[in-house]
Amino acid sequence: MHADTAQFTTTAPLPVSWAECRARGWSAIDILLVSGDAYIDHPSFGVALIGRLLESRGYRVAILAQPRFDNAEEFRQYPPPRLFCGITAGNLDSVVANYSGNGKVRDSDAYSADGNPWRGSEKSRAQRRRPDRATLVYTSLARAAYPDTPIILGGLEASLRRFVHYDFQQDKLRSSFLTEAKADLLVYGMGERAVLEIAGRCTAGQALAGIQGTCSRLTERQMTSSLRQPAGENSPGLLTLPGWSAINADRRLFLEAEITIDRHSRAGSPLLVAQQQQSQWVVQYPAAAPLTTAELDALYSLPFSRRPHPPEQQIPALRMIRDSVTIVRGCSGNCSFCAITKHQGATVVSRSPSSVERECATIAVQPGFGGTISDLGGPTANLYGSHCAIGSCAKKDCLFPKICRHLRLDEDLFLDLLHQVEAIPTIKRVFISSGLRMALLLTTPRLLDKIIRHHTPGALKIAPEHSDDQLLRIMHKEPHALLVSFVAKFRDITRRAGLKNARLIPYLITAHPGSTPASAEKMAVDMARLGLRVHSFQDFTATPGTLSTAMYVSGLRADNRQPLPVPRNQAERVGERRIVEKLFSTAPKRPTIRPGQPGKKRPPR
Repeated sequence: MHADTAQFTTTAPLPVSWAECRARGWSAIDILLVSGDAYIDHPSFGVALIGRLLESRGYRVAILAQPRFDNAEEFRQYPPPRLFCGITAGNLDSVVANYSGNGKVRDSDAYSADGNPWRGSEKSRAQRRRPDRATLVYTSLARAAYPDTPIILGGLEASLRRFVHYDFQQDKLRSSFLTEAKADLLVYGMGERAVLEIAGRCTAGQALAGIQGTCSRLTERQMTSSLRQPAGENSPGLLTLPGWSAINADRRLFLEAEITIDRHSRAGSPLLVAQQQQSQWVVQYPAAAPLTTAELDALYSLPFSRRPHPPEQQIPALRMIRDSVTIVRGCSGNCSFCAITKHQGATVVSRSPSSVERECATIAVQPGFGGTISDLGGPTANLYGSHCAIGSCAKKDCLFPKICRHLRLDEDLFLDLLHQVEAIPTIKRVFISSGLRMALLLTTPRLLDKIIRHHTPGALKIAPEHSDDQLLRIMHKEPHALLVSFVAKFRDITRRAGLKNARLIPYLITAHPGSTPASAEKMAVDMARLGLRVHSFQDFTATPGTLSTAMYVSGLRADNRQPLPVPRNQAERVGERRIVEKLFSTAPKRPTIRPGQPGKKRPPR
């Protein structure tokens, strides 16, 4: 399908006020979705995906975006939803959105109109567009407005804070957001299957317990009673995590809990997972099955307008992703500092080439399209079309310490996809701006060559993260030698292609658990020897739901439980950053090395 045959229609967004609902002739709504982000009707935003999916099944869905949180009046504009009220902090954890990794209040917000995190000029807590720990605040307001309506938590923040977790802004452990909010249910991971089941059960007046991909909260009495019930032949077993009291008494148990959750999640275990909180229990039911390719195709074929609503809003996040297309979901990389695997899952699901082509053709005829598809991507773009030769395994750790021999990459499928999208009239350029794994690219030389020559937006972004091999093992990343090989290959391709301005942008992390001033200096020196200028590096942020955060809290390595240095205070973290900045301010701008001979400069040409 090409742009000249694609049908562009102006799709009405979901209503964002009761007045818009009444204009549609509605006398009630079935579901209200509350979000900490401005509403953008684009498939890169979770509320839009879930809202359009529910709408496609006949439900009347309304949106309440970034409501005031000093009272419940904006909630009360709507009558009580007939089925449930869904709460999400938005595409980001609200604390991550509101604060830098060093605890400073952010003065911009990509998910708010004009990038402004404030409602007015006064920078007071009451004037923020999104509250801290938005899931808790919105749930309290929804409960006040709709005392008899089921409250369902979802989205990234709730998903990664479903068990005992660390809050870096408060520098303390917190119990599950499900029990703190006293909500009826929490949806974790990618919630399409769960939310449809919830809507169906609410329609039928059925109980919500036991839905795959959800967590329930139980009182001590309910938990004790359930444990006394005789186990049936098909009853799942129970995996009990260290609880709130035990973890607070011994923070090493926080690491044990996170390791257990990680292994359980990647294995697709059928066990129930239980953890005692301060006064209640959280019980997690098995994860919902990943969507199939056909189901993912159908989800992305829903009628998104790809615009904000109200339309006059200028939202930075939309400028970044307006003409991008998600081609893959899930990641089997499992980096210690990343929560993608825990939220999206370790199973990789790819959309079909025809589905991607149809979406690109639709973008190509939209008003204002400039001729560039800004990204064909996902968590790891070059896992597109990959699969496991033996079906699956309990480990699902396909890239560390080396690429699993059972992982199958489909280089031809990705190349064909690029050719199909390039052939669409009015599309001049197709870029891949998402994460790319260097180890995978080195095994697909034709794809690497094509990406470098034709699909790189000025510079190829890579994420070596560091150069210290011991620290890379802690991060669950490949050794530094891989980066050396990749840089040599990149420069060989660009030399042969005559691409004089081609460059690499490495993303790096300072102050990660295990890091020291010496390792920061080594990283800066190693990058300079490779001729890589550090344009982007960040201090490690201890966000909920990652093994790196558990190492930060416990002071122990996840792989062998041995003590490790942890830069905690501001002086230590800033000190590492300044080491990197100082070395790069005095380093030669473009030293190069011979392949296989680290540290030796190539003779001038």
